[in-house]
Amino acid sequence: MSTADKTDTESTIASNASMDEIIGKSDSARIATELAARRTGMSFQRTRMSADRTLMSVIRTSLSLISFGFTIYQIFEKMKAADVIGSAAAPRHFGVTLVALGIGMLILGIIYEARFMLSLRKQRISMAQDGLIHAESEFPPSMTLITAVILLLIGIAAILNMVFHIGPFG
Repeated sequence: MSTADKTDTESTIASNASMDEIIGKSDSARIATELAARRTGMSFQRTRMSADRTLMSVIRTSLSLISFGFTIYQIFEKMKAADVIGSAAAPRHFGVTLVALGIGMLILGIIYEARFMLSLRKQRISMAQDGLIHAESEFPPSMTLITAVILLLIGIAAILNMVFHIGPFG
């Protein structure tokens, strides 16, 4: 292959690279821009995972409150049924309060997560339309958010059982 053929091949590769993909023969400014766009795109994924970790901490705290409140309620109800104690009103109210607090905290965590994710998606779409990021990967459904909603339903069933004596936990 002659020197002229090599130069033509290299210029063809470089021009194709400027339109399609970055290769080692691309100019350094284009490579730097491409790498920055990829890092920015990955930062959206890291931010999303960070928000999921925040929701997981809300789930852990809510789960503790709901389960501890329900357990207190159940123990004192069983003791009252066995005539070990005369009244279980105070522990019952405390248990219901803990479960309600857990449910409230979970609702606020779910709302925060949903609003944050919607704003993050809008910003990502805007940056993709401006050509600042590629946005090739999808934002999959958040398994953490799905778990939080399931826990919320369980908490609601628990408090319905405690207050109205209906539901699956009777």
